Formats: sequence, C-alpha cells, structure tokens
Amino acid sequence: MSASAVLPDGRICRYSLRERVVHWIAGISYLYLLLTGLAFWSPWLFWLATLFGGGTVSRELHPWAGLVFVIAVGFMYGLWANQMHTTQTDREFWRALPHYVRNEDEEVPPADRFNGGQKVLFWGFFWCGIFLLLSGLILWFPPLIPWSLRYFRYAAVIIHPVAALLTIGLFIIHVYMGTALERGSCHSMVRGDVSAGWARKFHPAWYDRLMRAPH
Repeated sequence: MSASAVLPDGRICRYSLRERVVHWIAGISYLYLLLTGLAFWSPWLFWLATLFGGGTVSRELHPWAGLVFVIAVGFMYGLWANQMHTTQTDREFWRALPHYVRNEDEEVPPADRFNGGQKVLFWGFFWCGIFLLLSGLILWFPPLIPWSLRYFRYAAVIIHPVAALLTIGLFIIHVYMGTALERGSCHSMVRGDVSAGWARKFHPAWYDRLMRAPH
C-alpha cells in the first residue's frame, strides 16, 4: 500500500513500508553516530564507546555508519523532497508557532502531509548530512589531503562537530514533536497508518485532500 491512501478499515496509510524502512535505517545509524561521536568528542563521555565494543571498534565503525546514514538520507530526499517545498501555509505556521506549541490547534493553519516544522527538520538533516559527509571523509582519510591543503583539515575539525551538534538539536526537536506535540506519530512510523481522527486533528489539509480523492 502506498503512502497517503485510505485503507479499507477507514484508517489512513501515512507512510509506506519503503518510507518506514528508510526512516529507521537513518534513525538507527544516526543514534549509533550520536553516541559514538559524543564518546570521541569529550573524555567525560568516552564511556559510551564501551557500549559498542570499545574505542577502537567504535572508531572503525563510526565512519561506516556515517555512510549508511548519508545513503539513507539520500533515499529520504528521493522520497520526500518534492513534498518539502515551503508554502504560504508554512509561513503562516511559523507565525502561529506559539499556538502550535501550546496545542491550540484552532489557531494553527491547516497542515498538509508535512507541516512547516517537519520541513525544516528534513532540510536541516539533509544539509547537515552533506557537511558531515564531506568533513567526515577528510577526517577519515587525512593522509590523502596534501599539506598544502591543510586548511581543509582544519575546517573539517570544526565543521564536523558543529554540524553534529546541530543535528542533535534537530533530533531532540524531532523526538519532542513525534511524542508530545503529535501523539501517535511514532505509531505511524512503525505500523504506517493513522486514524482518520489523528489525520483530521494534526494534518487537516492532508486529510481533506485524501477525502476528496477518488478511492
């Protein structure tokens, strides 16, 4: 069953199996990168590396997990990028953000399949993923960077943790939105479907479009 389809039992398919698999590959690989990356970032957090086989094992697997994450993000781009363009409704969403945070739904413009916040999260992870990939490759293979280009090494040392910290902030917001602001979102990313009431409450424009479409 493709995403955005009304199921026979009246529930709505929000995410297809392919979308869910790609999302969880990205999510699991990101969590591994997050924890091992924090272990490398601060001696106070190095104990996290012991959870994944120790410092040496974590150091060897971290860049490979990074490749898995970037590839998954690339697939997510192919799946969702055409739905992530900013619209007038998104601009109105940001002006109504205080109402959204307070769950004052009647004051928030009707969201389509993805609201303005979800679109910012998508593009934030996408662009940070690119910066992490480029800087990570330099840090992975520093001998391949000639000394005459040493400033690329210096830049990578700064860009990699800065981009990582930005993704941590985005990740925290993502978890908060999926568990507190839009309760039921986690279920939709596991099972794929949502109730008609959930769709009508959190993404009414998307719900109305689905109801108008021929089934």
